[in-house]
Order: sequence, then structure tokens, then C-alpha cells
Amino acid sequence: MHIVGRKKEILRLDRFVESKRSDFVVVYGRRRVGKTYLIREYFDNTFDFQVTGICNGSKEMQLANFGLALQKYFGESRVPRTWLDAFSLLQAGLEKKNTGEKLVVFLDEMPWMDSQKSDFLRAFEVFWNGYAAWDNNILLIVCGSATTWLTDNILNNVGGLYNRATGRIFLEPFTLGETEEFLKDKGIVWSRYDIIQLYMVMGGIPFYLSHLQKELSLAQNIDELFFKPHGKLWNEFNNLYATLFKNADAHVKVVEALSQKNKGLTKKEISEATKLPENGTLTKILDNLSNSGFIRPYNYYGNKKKQMTYQLADYYTLFYFRFLKDQNGKDENYWQNTLDNPAKRAWCGYSFEQVCKDHIDKIKDKLGIAGVLTERSSWSSKGEPGAQIDLVIERRDRIIDLCEMKFSQSEFAIDKEYDLILRNKAETFRTETKTKKALHLVFITTYGLKRNMYSGIAQAEVKGDDLF
Repeated sequence: MHIVGRKKEILRLDRFVESKRSDFVVVYGRRRVGKTYLIREYFDNTFDFQVTGICNGSKEMQLANFGLALQKYFGESRVPRTWLDAFSLLQAGLEKKNTGEKLVVFLDEMPWMDSQKSDFLRAFEVFWNGYAAWDNNILLIVCGSATTWLTDNILNNVGGLYNRATGRIFLEPFTLGETEEFLKDKGIVWSRYDIIQLYMVMGGIPFYLSHLQKELSLAQNIDELFFKPHGKLWNEFNNLYATLFKNADAHVKVVEALSQKNKGLTKKEISEATKLPENGTLTKILDNLSNSGFIRPYNYYGNKKKQMTYQLADYYTLFYFRFLKDQNGKDENYWQNTLDNPAKRAWCGYSFEQVCKDHIDKIKDKLGIAGVLTERSSWSSKGEPGAQIDLVIERRDRIIDLCEMKFSQSEFAIDKEYDLILRNKAETFRTETKTKKALHLVFITTYGLKRNMYSGIAQAEVKGDDLF
């Protein structure tokens, strides 16, 4: 078993294997995040039955594929005509194989098996409820990138599969620390500054990280993967959303609108920007994108109406809209030749903020409040244009951390003008929110603060190293 990171997931799989009952485990998460790899590596690619659904395959094609798997594992020569027939043959094969040891069944890309009018789900329901759940030796693992299908049809099922899943593993992208571990495993030794920049481009997505070449610099790798015609990730965006969502165009409209607004948009604002009706369909699209990790819902501090604001949270999608969309004619060495320009600086600032928000636990560790109950939000002044705080951490110990996040190539220096801006911002926050709690200004920067006569305004600082 060769798995980098994923310690919590491995412990959970250990418990399922050791369980004295049958388990039905749902593994889900963003496309390319390593779901199939995790399961195949953990079980050393050895299953009692395994089959992978076919993208856009017809009912007949899916059943024929299932039949081939039945032949491989059980020597079954019959090709199932219906899904009820298919799961009946699977049950018969498992019963013959059952010696009291745990039987592992892995249905990969399960959502793809449920083609139109196939009755797949009903047949699967009969298999689990009528046989597998009562055998006590079955470990059934279902997996898929179509998080929406798994959420609607399995996890939130209100029919025969209601509350049937005994375990769920939502596989998240690697953290910065896990990304560093993954790179070292590939023989890539980069500075943490470079790893943070890499994360800002593609996040902790193992599939993307696997294409990095150790003999190239970070900038060379980015050009090689994204900017050179037919690079390995050159056309990734066109495949990403189309394989996940049925109404992919509408989902893309939403993330494109969010890519243009760093502070995020409300549902109403998204409707106005995309021309999509503000109805249940839009709500479903937002839920789909949120459940899949592409967008992040959050509240503004003091928002009594609890009106949700949505921010783009997927690094690759942001990178695509800022630099890759309509890139025809761009230099194939674009990233190396534009080491510093306004567009890049603006992107760096926003993307670094997302890195910080994805590592709140590390920030809390550094601040010494790991065990303190907190709520995070953002804040924007109603009366002072431009006065906003992108990360507010409200603590149970009656302290509010106002976090300034700055991506910098060296120590960040606070000058007289910026010192005044910070003081006014904190005072405006106190006045408008009417809070009686203590306000602490926290700086989160790549290399920390440069010591000068103004740096004392920060009660605490978090450096890039602390995020690992």
C-alpha cells in the first residue's frame, strides 16, 4: 500500500474492514481528488468483486460491462438483461465465495451506471436491503465524482435506501502539508513559498500534482501543463464540469460569475450576473457546487438575515478564468515571462486568501486557540467603501481576530499610510457591529512582518510555514 497522507481515511477503512457487520460505505469528492486511487491502493487492487461505470454509457453497455466483471470474478457466462438480474447474479457469486471472511465489493463511478430509465437504483436497493445488509461479511464501497447523484440518491435518499449507508468518506484535496509530503515522495524538493504558489494554482489535487516534473522549476511546470498547446492539463476545464453535472453550462456560468468577484455574491447577485432565474434550480446548482467543493458558502459578520454569500473556492477554476480562458495567442512560456504584473498580483492576493481559509485549523494552532470554539465570517463596511475584512474569527473567549492576509515575496512592511487604514478599519468594525469584545489584528503573510515602528499594531502573526 503506497498512500501519501489520508491518515484519517485509512483509519476509517481499517475500522470497516475489522467490523463484525456488513457496511455500506460511500466515498465521494471532487473529480481528480484520488478516490479510486485510495480504495485500490488500500486493498492492493484485490477485491471480491469490482466494476467501474462507463461515462455516458447506455443501459445495455453498462449491463454488458457488469457482465464482464461477473465473468472475471465468478466465471459467470450469462450477460444480465436487467439490473435486477445483474445484482441477483452478483449475490449468487458472493454466496458461493463466502467462507466467513470479509467480502469486499467495489462499485466505482456508480452514478454512471444509473443511465436513463435503467431501474438501476431499485435493483441496487433490493441487493442491499434483501441480502448484503444481513450477511455480516460484506463491505460494499461505492464511489463517484458525481457528488450530486450520490448525495441525492444515496446519502439523502428518502425511499428504500433511507439511512442505509453506514459510512461516508468525503475525500478532500491535500492540505499544504500533505502536498509537501506528496512532492517529496515524487523527489520534488521546493521551498514552501513555491509550494504555496503551486497550491494557489491547482490546490491539493493529487491528479494535477502527479504531472509535475522534478527537473523543471515551478514556473516551467505551470507553462508545461497549462500554457503549452496540448499540455497535460491544457483542456482540463472542458472535461471537469461536463463529467460532473448534467446541466454543466449553468454550473459553469455560476463559477465564472464568482471568479470575477473576490468578495463573493449572494444568490440574487448570482442570478443577476448569470441571467439564471432565482429559483429552486439555482439553489440546486449552488448546492451541487458547494457539495463538490467548488464554491464556499459563508455569512458576513453581523448579518442577521443570514443571507448566504458564495465564493469561488476551487483553485484550478479560478486560475482558468483568470489566465487560461481565451488564451489563444498567449506565449507558451507565459508564466515564466510574466513573473510580476497587475493581473498576477491581483490573483495572488485572492488565491492566497483562499489558502488561508482552507487552513483555518493551522491558523488556530498558531494563535493558540485550537480548542476554542470559533465562528468565521467576512465583514464589509456599510458606510466606508472599500473597508472590508476577508477573514473574521470570532472566539468563544470574547476576542475577535481581524485577519489581514497578504501574499508577499519578502517580509511584509506596514507603513504609516497602511497603519492608518488598519486603525480606521478596526474602529469602523467596532462602530458598525457595536461589539464589546476585544479586537485583535492578526497578520497572515508568507514571510511574516518586517519589524518597524508600525508592526506593533498586529497582536499576532501567522507565517506561511505555519500553514503546513
